[in-house]
Amino acid sequence: MNRYPLWKNILIAAVLLIGLVYTMPNFFGESPEVQVSPVRSGGQADPALLGKVEKQLQDAKIAYTGALFENGTVRVRFSDTDAQFKAKDSLDRALNPDDKNPGYVAALSLTSNSPAWLTAVGALPMYLGLDLRGGVHFLMQVNMQAALTKKIEGYAGDAKSLMRDKKIYYTGIARDNMRVVARFKEEPTRAAAREVLTSNFRDLNWRDEGSGEDLQLVGTLAAEAMKDAQKKALEQNILALRNRINETGAKEPIIQQQGEDRIIVQIPGAQDPTKIKELIGRTAALEIHLVDEQADATAAVNGTVPFGDQLVYERNGFPVLVKKPVELTGDVITDAGAGFDQQTSRPSVNVSMDSKGARKIREVSRENLKKRMAILLIEKNKAPQAISVATIQDELGARFQITGLPSPVEANDLALLLRAGALAAPMDIIEERTIGPSLGKENIAKGFHSTWLGFAAISIFMIAYYVMFGFISIVALATNLLFLIGLLSLMQATLTLPGMAGIALTLGMAIDANVLINERIREELRNGNSPQAAIHAGYDRAFDTILDSNVTTFIAGIALFAFGSGPVKGFAVVLCLGILTSMFSAVVVSRALVNLIYGRRRKVEKLSIGNVSWK
Repeated sequence: MNRYPLWKNILIAAVLLIGLVYTMPNFFGESPEVQVSPVRSGGQADPALLGKVEKQLQDAKIAYTGALFENGTVRVRFSDTDAQFKAKDSLDRALNPDDKNPGYVAALSLTSNSPAWLTAVGALPMYLGLDLRGGVHFLMQVNMQAALTKKIEGYAGDAKSLMRDKKIYYTGIARDNMRVVARFKEEPTRAAAREVLTSNFRDLNWRDEGSGEDLQLVGTLAAEAMKDAQKKALEQNILALRNRINETGAKEPIIQQQGEDRIIVQIPGAQDPTKIKELIGRTAALEIHLVDEQADATAAVNGTVPFGDQLVYERNGFPVLVKKPVELTGDVITDAGAGFDQQTSRPSVNVSMDSKGARKIREVSRENLKKRMAILLIEKNKAPQAISVATIQDELGARFQITGLPSPVEANDLALLLRAGALAAPMDIIEERTIGPSLGKENIAKGFHSTWLGFAAISIFMIAYYVMFGFISIVALATNLLFLIGLLSLMQATLTLPGMAGIALTLGMAIDANVLINERIREELRNGNSPQAAIHAGYDRAFDTILDSNVTTFIAGIALFAFGSGPVKGFAVVLCLGILTSMFSAVVVSRALVNLIYGRRRKVEKLSIGNVSWK
């Protein structure tokens, strides 16, 4: 009656073993680490760098517990944070003698101490949130005025293309502050343009201005269109930031909107914000301009730049004069990958564009055959750089190649930023915080102690009240904790302080199921059933009540996850997973233990389940 078949006992044992294996990595902790890698403009890292790093640490008499070269980065592990910070300062001085032109960056990090065999089977520790692990926090302000300016410039370019397609002759179309101004010589031409522009650019309000031979159509953004442009700029920046940070391997970053024009970026585990700032602050926008073939760029360096032109420099320092109007921007890029040019075998970036971009580049190249075209890289706080200047030999399509890059590292960096997406508007970091791992350790210790104190209090009560069945309930509760942590680790979920609160709450709620079972068994004994029959009836009849109570709580957890955000979602995930694991441990695992203790006896005289009389 109260026996599980052999296969079910083996299955339960296997589940317990798997839970133990995936829980173990969380008990090995993390060690401070310094990662040494080349900056974007520096040389390439190679295994010889590992020798330089080790020699510098030995000369500085800084003890380290391990060092290795992996994926182009030297990683050095230390026993404490004091040695870690000393090593960073020492390596920065030794590897970067010229402060103005650093070749390498030494970044602080944390690495897991899990044995290699656990990592080999995919057993990894849970990700810890910023409040538990430490890390970096940025609050960024989006320049909405720049986003609107870019939007207006886009409308001006599109209006030019539309006028050419419709064969409507104009004397000029350009952005004037926050307006699109189209100029015409004749009223019939302006009237035809008004009809075309009004029907194709509904986000702009058009009105007539000017007189004589300077007739104008002035377009300004409607209020709703302005709000929509600002909203989309914020959303695009968040998406671009998320893509960029995810491609660096950062674990569970938090990137979310705050207010109407601010973005919060939190990266747990990152102790040095320098490299993160360098990455998220780069706009890495591409612009395609036509080269002014009539002007002398060399003369413009020491003289006056012709009106309507812009002086830029190639990577080799050669000056180039490009026309200011932007023919195409990087917004139309759908994919970018690093590779090598088949003709020169030099690093390159292969770029793919959407249909809108393909149409524009085809039109520009068709109208400017045998002329030069420059691809400019636009980065914040840096002068525009011509990364490619080439003669248009044929009509271009949806794919093109950027060549002339100095190294594969540079090609990879550029491809990453273009693939991640250009920022719709520049951003400024208005708040920056680095949360040290010591604060995280303190929070972990508090959460750990509160969980175990709660577990100990429940254990004392259950064993004192239900004796052997109380002990069985506590073993089932311990397996519930094991399953919950193992499942969170397997899913690589992020644990925060609210998540730890969810674990503590789950433990308190999970014991309810065992209380219901134990009380039901005691009730069956009072009604005169035999111990074996009482065990069987107790588990069977308590199951419906346990299921009902857990389903209602699970629904509440799903609602928290669906409508909550940030810490609330973390709490909801732990709560829902805890409900699932508690159902299994309280019913299946505890029943297996009861079966092993009492199920093999032919006749049970008495159950150790507290003070109850059996008639």
